[in-house]
Amino acid sequence: MTHALGFTEEDLRRLAGARSFERGLGYLSALSRLEIGEQAITATVDGTDAYEVELTEDGDGGLTGWCDCPYGQEGNFCKHCVAVGLAVLGQAESVPQRRSAAASRTRLLETWLESRDREELLALVREQLADDRDLRHRLELRAATAGEDIGVVRERILSLLDTRPFARYGYVEYADAGAYGLQAAEAVTALRALTARGRAADAVEVAREALRALGRTYGEIDDSDGLVGEVATGLAEAHLEACRAARPDPVACAEWLVGHLLDEVNDATDIDLFDYRDVLGERGLARARDLVVDAWRANPKRWAEKSLMERLLKADRGSVDMLVAVHATDLAPNGHTHLVIARELETAGRTAEALEWAERGLREAESDCVPDDELIAFVCERYSRADRLADAVTVRRNMLRVHPSLATYSHLRTAARTAGAWEDAERTDALTVLKAVAQPKTGHGYSGSVLVDALIDDVDLDAAWQAAEDGYADQRQWLALADRIRDQRPADALTVYLRWIDPLRTRTGDTAYERMAKLLLSVRACHHSLGTEAEFADYLATLRADQKRKRKLMAILDLYGL
Repeated sequence: MTHALGFTEEDLRRLAGARSFERGLGYLSALSRLEIGEQAITATVDGTDAYEVELTEDGDGGLTGWCDCPYGQEGNFCKHCVAVGLAVLGQAESVPQRRSAAASRTRLLETWLESRDREELLALVREQLADDRDLRHRLELRAATAGEDIGVVRERILSLLDTRPFARYGYVEYADAGAYGLQAAEAVTALRALTARGRAADAVEVAREALRALGRTYGEIDDSDGLVGEVATGLAEAHLEACRAARPDPVACAEWLVGHLLDEVNDATDIDLFDYRDVLGERGLARARDLVVDAWRANPKRWAEKSLMERLLKADRGSVDMLVAVHATDLAPNGHTHLVIARELETAGRTAEALEWAERGLREAESDCVPDDELIAFVCERYSRADRLADAVTVRRNMLRVHPSLATYSHLRTAARTAGAWEDAERTDALTVLKAVAQPKTGHGYSGSVLVDALIDDVDLDAAWQAAEDGYADQRQWLALADRIRDQRPADALTVYLRWIDPLRTRTGDTAYERMAKLLLSVRACHHSLGTEAEFADYLATLRADQKRKRKLMAILDLYGL
């Protein structure tokens, strides 16, 4: 059926997931106030409470849903959204007409508003202000920015950033962060309005207070969606715009900037000192440099001082040795800082020193800390460039012995093959290392080992099967093996699939049912290869009879053609 909707029932199922979709079917009779507008679809759905739902289609045919139920406020496409979507799909033929009617109402309203005189419009606005507190606050702020009393503007902007009305138990939860972010964004608008009205100097001072106020409370906000972070970025941009318009004293401005960047509450913004280069001029930049260097010398290991010093040296194209000294004051235990230093030296053309720092990083990595993967790759790549292939193999071999994993095994295999040494004793020794750290169990245990993963990765399936039989494989590895050998050894694969179907007979839920259906498909494929389709038919019939009370399982088996 062709209609004006850009989504289907399958889209609703995909967005909500099978469980929420099925539950949404039960809310079709709980809808009220369904309204199909030009851009959005809104409705009220009665559940534990009366929940407001809004569905919006984007220009590319995508669908988003919002609901003020607890699950919806966490960003999920909930069962209430499903119910509204299904209700609209059930009325799809009327959608074009209803959207056209909504557009006509919008045009009629605009025409009517344009025909009202000033007094009538003022009366309408006053009527709304009496009922809508948020609208009143926004207009009060706009009125204040147009007036002369900066104290009123300051008070109103800081009140917009106050988290207390939104905080539960002293913390702004995810469900409330969006509303807080929308309110706080008004502060950015007000600051820009001040600058636009020729009051940039006032905007500079108020913006600084606003940045500090938000910085103090940002750690107490669940900003998972980044809305409050966008407000912080907007405040910083509004401050820079105001500074460029007001041209404050460059030395005083430098002192404020450095102090702000070193302040512990500066987690919300990402101000770059050198974005203010045109505001500070040479005098301000000189003062900023002095302050940064003094702060770093007083506390060289603190992150804020160290990162600001690094930024200063890179922006000024300072001494590489000085930059190395900054990094060397606080070396990471996994060698990552050694890698940073090595890259700086290599960029400066000092390749021998770069490799020395990288090698030092491998040597100095703490025993309980896995060396940085990029550091290991850096060293091995430089060895390969210098035709030191045996040295690269040695590094990879040592990493496998200290930190045995599929990744370290794979890296050793690549390095040894490049050196032409893998098929000799190197692979045998590597597998011996993996076997030594594996923990076999009797029977068909659940202790998966790197040994089995490595053998599968080597496509040595006979050896992998033997290791699994010896007790080194978990369920995931057994099934991976079965999938790999099914075409050549269907009887062996069949025993694995049947073994893992049995525990699922006592379980319930969509996940268990989907898992059983997929295993049954693999069992059927094995019987087909063995020419024993009748045996599979008997097995499936017995299983269905045993599980017949699980109606959802029966429906899933039917869906898979079982």
